Amino acid sequence: MPVNLKELAEFIAEAKKNTYAGERETKTEPDDSRNLDYRKGNYIYKDRYFGSDRFGGEEVVWFREHPIWLMNYFGGIVNRRIDSEKVFAFLKKALSQVHVYAPFRGPSFYREGDFEYLNSSIGDVRRFKGTEEITYKKEIVHKLEYAGGIITE
Repeated sequence: MPVNLKELAEFIAEAKKNTYAGERETKTEPDDSRNLDYRKGNYIYKDRYFGSDRFGGEEVVWFREHPIWLMNYFGGIVNRRIDSEKVFAFLKKALSQVHVYAPFRGPSFYREGDFEYLNSSIGDVRRFKGTEEITYKKEIVHKLEYAGGIITE
């Protein structure tokens, strides 16, 4: 089943804007994971993660009930001098700026007040890896690594 890369990237960006970055409430499962789901047409997006200040998870996209794409991520707060709620509120704003051309996390750069979001990735929706950082007053307070790509061609 050939994957339409443009359509997939558009769906991933839309799903991200409508789940964690969109303030959608997470569903906590008996295994203590938090889950976010988004559906549109033949696509289903699921984001499942564990933890809070330090967390890891996986995002998966299905097309016509077949998994076609995934991304794993791990990271979190690395500096406890600032309230993690403020960091995560800023992170949601940054992630809402996700671009279709790199729908992995947020934009390459986003700033608001003393917060800065930096995202560096290589690859495209087929295969990629990257790192995001949040700084507060130029000091790193959050760091996350991610990788993924197409799993069905």
